[in-house]
Amino acid sequence: MYVVIMGAGRVGLNLAELLIDDGYDITIIENCEGLCGNASVELDALIICGNGTDTRTLEEANIQDADFFVAATGNDEANLLSCILVKDYGIPKIIARVSNPDHEEAFKKVGIDNVISPERTAAGFLEKLITRPNVADLTAFGKGDAEILDMVITNEKINGKKVSEVSPTKDYIIIAIYHGNKLKIPAHDTVLNKGNKISILVKRGAFKKATKQFIA
Repeated sequence: MYVVIMGAGRVGLNLAELLIDDGYDITIIENCEGLCGNASVELDALIICGNGTDTRTLEEANIQDADFFVAATGNDEANLLSCILVKDYGIPKIIARVSNPDHEEAFKKVGIDNVISPERTAAGFLEKLITRPNVADLTAFGKGDAEILDMVITNEKINGKKVSEVSPTKDYIIIAIYHGNKLKIPAHDTVLNKGNKISILVKRGAFKKATKQFIA
């Protein structure tokens, strides 16, 4: 998988490190020469010192081959413009960091897939949006010993089963079921169906096992 990141500041640099460790191919676009130099020392990635709002720079990064584009600078206007340009290349997934929450609506109006506000700009959250695409949302707890995952059940084998038949286990437990905007705390005899949105508390290291149970 190939990811282009615009911005080699703290968020972009940390995100790149995490994704490289996950085996992704990374290119970083950064217009500050100092940050470019730092990134070239820190990362095993292609660093392009240029403007990510310029189509020539994007094409130098082979943007047309990217599976993900992440606009991770602290400049909302630059992030928005780059995302608009990137949409013309048919990138499957575009993610934008937004420093001012008042600007979120502008990003959504142009069809940006994921808009990350300041309180959620930790590189680890961005990494999970890329590496765990079937999970609607994720929050890490404590020192990473457990995570809450929000997901939609797509595995037909779960259809009609009671919570007691699939949870709790030693690895995860269903803690909520959503009906529209209403949250329900499940009982042992609560019936699960395909299409239900649920929240589960998952122990570290059990992510794949838990998602395989509920996502076909």
